[in-house]
Amino acid sequence: MDTEIVFSTFDLGEAQLVRSRLESAGIEAQVADENSAANFGITTGGAHIIVPETQAADARALIDAEFNRGNE
Repeated sequence: MDTEIVFSTFDLGEAQLVRSRLESAGIEAQVADENSAANFGITTGGAHIIVPETQAADARALIDAEFNRGNE
């Protein structure tokens, strides 16, 4: 199964929150690079949320709607 990164962050709590919200919407989501981000932080590029390629558009739409409201 091919996956895509739909969200990246240096905050592991935020990564888990986004993953949880995607899963509650029926999107299969995983936090990638979580251990590296926790141990090495900014040098690794942070943690990434990955989803199946077929769910990437829906995941991005949900993230934009729910997590990027204050960034406009």
